[in-house]
Amino acid sequence: MAEIYVSGHRNPDMDSICAAYSYAYLKNKIDPNNTYLPVRCGSLNDATKAQFERLGVVPPPFIKDVRTKVSSVIRKADSVVQVDDPVYTLVSFYGTSSRSSVVPVMEGEHYRGLLSVDEVSSFILKENSGKRPLYHFVVDNFPKVLKGSFLKKGERKSFTAPIMVGAMRYVVFCRHMEALEGQAPILVVGDREDHIKKAIELQIPAIILTGIEHEITSNVDWDSYRGTVFVSALDTAETLRLLRLSVPVVQLMVQDPPSLQADTLFEEARDILAESEFRGLPVFEGETYTGFVTRRCFLHKPKTKLIMVDHNETEQGVEGLEEAEVVEIVDHHRLGAAKTRNPIFICCEPLGSTCTIIYKLFIRNSIPITAQLAKVLLSGIISDTIMLKSPTTTFEDYTAVQDLLALAQVADMVAFGQTMFASGASLAKENPRRMLESDFKQYKELGVSFGIGQCEVTTLSDVDDYKASYLAELQKVKIEHNLDWAMFLITDVVRENSVLLMTSMPIAERKLAYKKESEGKFLLSGVLSRKKQLLPEILRVLEE
Repeated sequence: MAEIYVSGHRNPDMDSICAAYSYAYLKNKIDPNNTYLPVRCGSLNDATKAQFERLGVVPPPFIKDVRTKVSSVIRKADSVVQVDDPVYTLVSFYGTSSRSSVVPVMEGEHYRGLLSVDEVSSFILKENSGKRPLYHFVVDNFPKVLKGSFLKKGERKSFTAPIMVGAMRYVVFCRHMEALEGQAPILVVGDREDHIKKAIELQIPAIILTGIEHEITSNVDWDSYRGTVFVSALDTAETLRLLRLSVPVVQLMVQDPPSLQADTLFEEARDILAESEFRGLPVFEGETYTGFVTRRCFLHKPKTKLIMVDHNETEQGVEGLEEAEVVEIVDHHRLGAAKTRNPIFICCEPLGSTCTIIYKLFIRNSIPITAQLAKVLLSGIISDTIMLKSPTTTFEDYTAVQDLLALAQVADMVAFGQTMFASGASLAKENPRRMLESDFKQYKELGVSFGIGQCEVTTLSDVDDYKASYLAELQKVKIEHNLDWAMFLITDVVRENSVLLMTSMPIAERKLAYKKESEGKFLLSGVLSRKKQLLPEILRVLEE
């Protein structure tokens, strides 16, 4: 099962957001083998935000880009160890070839570190080099690694001590015990009364008895002993081998590896791991541990799967689109899609709204449309066709609206649309940069780079009140986006007229078929569509 994003274009308008939401809903119904997630790659404009709140629908969440992140290759552990678990538990994991090269160490539900076979090797090498090793023992770990049972548990739950085997003659044994003054050992011994009594006299922390077939025959005063006594069912050699592995895994943790965030880019994370000395690195979302990655995770770079709606050109898509795998395109604009590696489903029709196409796909696949979803689709169509007045409107848009009005139980399309458009921002009061970029599309034609923003209002009478500030900001947008020409189309959805504000381009301006009212301001009578009316005129001017 794969997660597939459904995304509209940058600086999304109502149709783009509604299309992403409704198409993800449709795909989840007809393809339960995958999960389709509606997303957006820009801020919601005021009208769209208000409309989704009005409909009681959660709009698609924002994503910054679709580049491959660490989250795409993160691993969840099949097994974890707790800080007090014996090293024996950790070693047993590496006995299975299918296990990961690292194992997370937890303290309850909290992450403490990662351990690999390298730390186990270091532990074994360290105990076999230099002076007599000291081990940190946890009493409760004895039965986890040794067959046997407690004769008694001492006062100390854990302690650090060397290991002594009571196999030598008693005199020699005493001499060795005295030589360890200040480092009371844990004693591994058979049923040898003198040795045991000496250990009790010295109050060493623990005694491990081996070779006890039926019962202890030594006559000793166990009550006077404050340490732990464990009876092992294994022979002395095997008891010694496993006793060393009863040390808690926390003792192997000597370094903290660097950590990664789930949204770290794939290449960046791969380089961080490659330059480190570790086999794996932990991954977090903020402060929360979510998993880990190993070197094997970076052998293959997965691609984010994406469906493009209401656009098909890479330049208008979400950041990192060139790295993603586009699996479908649903659109009503001109075609400028990039090549794909595999054949994909493309549904592009010259209709007034992408939501009209999606409505037809619901019908084709016999998927019922709820009243709430009908209102979402209706919002997209009414917005993009400007209440069916735009020249981009087709008979199929009109038919779709009539059907959706019935499904949504909406009696008056005009009232529905006017309420929606009235929620738009006031250009006189809003931040000019925010308004210019809320629905701004960039083009490159005939060697000229230009951008056109658009917004819908219910009056053009106050344009001169904010014209100067918008022209100044438009000039900044042109410079920052490396454009030759920048424009802003302000459309009156009630009177079906527009005003076009633009940066200076004298040669092109003189050829425009629009009335110039003042510097940087043109009146576009009867123009409602950027795509079907303004863009063709701009292209004509550039061609001439």
